[in-house]
Formats: sequence, C-alpha cells, structure tokens
Amino acid sequence: MRALAELAPVVLGDVDAVVLGSRQDVRERLVALGVAHALDLVEPGQRVLHVLGVGQRLLPLVGKRVHAVRQFVAALFGLAFGDALGAPTEFLPYDEITRRYGRGGPRDLPTPALVTDDTQMALAVAEALLSALEAPPLTPERLEPPLRKHFLYWWSSPENTRAPGNTCMAACAAMAGGATWRDATIEGSKGCGANMRVAPIGLAPGLTEAQRAGAAQLQAAMTHGHPTGLAASDLTAFSVYWLSAGLPIKDLPAALRDRCDTQRRVYHDEWLGDLWKRPGATDPEAFIARGWDECRAAFDGLEDALRHIGPDADPCRAMGAGWVAEEALATAVYCLLLFPDEPVSALARAAASSGDSDSIASLAGSFAGAALGTDAWPADWYTRIEYADSLSRISTVFEAGTPS
Repeated sequence: MRALAELAPVVLGDVDAVVLGSRQDVRERLVALGVAHALDLVEPGQRVLHVLGVGQRLLPLVGKRVHAVRQFVAALFGLAFGDALGAPTEFLPYDEITRRYGRGGPRDLPTPALVTDDTQMALAVAEALLSALEAPPLTPERLEPPLRKHFLYWWSSPENTRAPGNTCMAACAAMAGGATWRDATIEGSKGCGANMRVAPIGLAPGLTEAQRAGAAQLQAAMTHGHPTGLAASDLTAFSVYWLSAGLPIKDLPAALRDRCDTQRRVYHDEWLGDLWKRPGATDPEAFIARGWDECRAAFDGLEDALRHIGPDADPCRAMGAGWVAEEALATAVYCLLLFPDEPVSALARAAASSGDSDSIASLAGSFAGAALGTDAWPADWYTRIEYADSLSRISTVFEAGTPS
C-alpha cells in the first residue's frame, strides 16, 4: 500500500478535492493529514485525486479532471443498450450473425429496442436496493425481503417472456411456493443470471466495501448457489464501481485479479449464512475460495487473446461463451479492452458473439458507461430503449446519492 503521507503533497498542491471509494479509514487519515475537502462528489471541471480501495492497496489516480458525464446514468442505460443489441443475436450461429450485421456486429438499436430478462432483473435488483436504502445502513435483513418481492414480481409478470434463465425461474418458483431463499437457490448453478443483474449494486452510493460485496453476493445467492456465481457477481459489481469512480479501463484486469487474490478466503457469513454447507465443503473459506479461483482462471490468456485473436473474431473464441458467470464477465471485459475508447464498437463486438450475446453485451455496456459517461452512447438511444423511464428514474436517484 502506498503510504498516505506520500499522497498529501499531491493532494494539497495539485488538486481541488479528493474522491474516495468506500474506505472510511482512508477518508479519516486523509483528513488528519490536512486534506479539507475529502468528497464523494465534486463539481465538473475540478481537478481531483481519486483514491480507490482495491483489496489491500490504494490506487491513486492523480489530477484527473472531472466532467459532467453522469456515469450512473450511462452505466445503467449501457446495460440495457447492450442487452437490446445482443438479444436478436443470442441464439444465432456466428456465421449468420456476421451475414446479417457484418463482422463488426450490430451498431444500432433494433426497432423496437426491446430488452431481455437481463435488464428486467437488473431493474428488480435496483428497485430492491432503493427500498432497502430508505432506512440505512444496508444489511441483509433489509435487502433480502425487497429482493424476494421484486424477483417474484418479475417472475410472475406478463412481460417475463424474454427467454428467462432456467435457474432464475426455478428458484423464484420455489420462493413463490414459500421456500426460503436458502432452500430455493440452485446450489450447483453458476449461470450468468447471477451477475447479469448486479450492476445497480456497483452504482449504489455510500456503501462500505463489505456492504457492496455482501449485497452483490446475496442477490446472486438467492437464485444461484455456486460459489463462482457469488465471486463473479462481486467482481462485476466492483468493476462498475471502480470504473465509475475513475479507474482506467486498461487497469481493470489487474484490479480484478487483485480482488480474486485478496478475497479468496473471505466468506460473508452475515449475508450468506450457511450457504456453504453441502457435501464436499469442509469450511466456508474453502467453499468460497473455489469461486474466486475459477474467476481468476477465467482471465488466463486475456492479454494473449487481445494480441492474437483481436477485434474481428468471435470474442467467445477468446474468453468463453458466457453462459456461466465467470465467462460472461471475462468476455465482456475482453470486448471492453478491444475498444476502450469506442463503446458502441465494444457493444457490437459483444453482441456479435456465438455465446450468450445479450448478457456479454449488457455487462460490457454497464462497464463502458461507467467508465465513459453519457457521451458514450448515441443520444437517441436514451429515448428509444425499452424501460427508459425506469432506467432514468433509478439512475438519477443513484446519481443524487440519496434514495427517495
């Protein structure tokens, strides 16, 4: 960890304010060093020092100028944009996708711009989170009931006709029948339904690192009980959080690998209870370590793939088809890294894939939006996308920092 004393001269001499992650200890120590303005939000145009807690290290991003780019709005809408671009290609052979859209993939929203269960369930998580945050602090006791309520509302909705995942449907059916989430969850499932919906937890303001991790893993655990689904959901939420706070896209793989290493034996028992107890599991730490190890392994070969497979090929050849959570995350990150300054191209590449294209593209969209802000997306997309009113309302509340 870089000593905080080394940061003080930079803060005092070169910047107007400090933007912190969730680490209250960092805030207190910076204030003690004489940094008067340790802020969560700063005005556009100020020069700031971002200090993000990543594992046990601090990542200082010195002297970055803040623009009015509204990352919260862009990330949540980006998820939906990717979902809508990937929905028509999800079950098509790759040759057919390229025949219809070219090798670069679809670059404009379809008409109508309909989404799938990915966006619907992300909205369910967001609504549950807003409800739970009406009476902070966020705890599992406050979050689980609204998650259950909104998951079941989605499950029974007449709009739930967008090829929903079997795991989500089965777990929700069990909860609708009166089962606890612990009894309803599909213990062996690590499908990408666990993390396709978690972006709102990455965007939620004011959470501690433990709260963000616990909430991300709980929402996954309620349907997907495999440890890899939990770890991938945690990593997805923190990717959105880090990027929205200023982490450069190029540094995301290192941050993800670092979190896999530092969290490997961290089991959030307050949030997960006895989920770990099952045949073959010796203790909670060994249970969760399997998930983190599988996520870490999913990033093996990332840099080689970027060099040797490249932007014109099926991204699923590089990092996997994305039907399981860790592959969806890795392939979305790969698409983002292929086009770090061209967010529409990143979504098009994710949508033109032979695997779970809507989920890969929705994750890539949330990451690109978090990193690049509202200018990342064509202006007309914000009004054309299905559920635009809900997406706008929720992201604006997150941006303001206080649920209403």
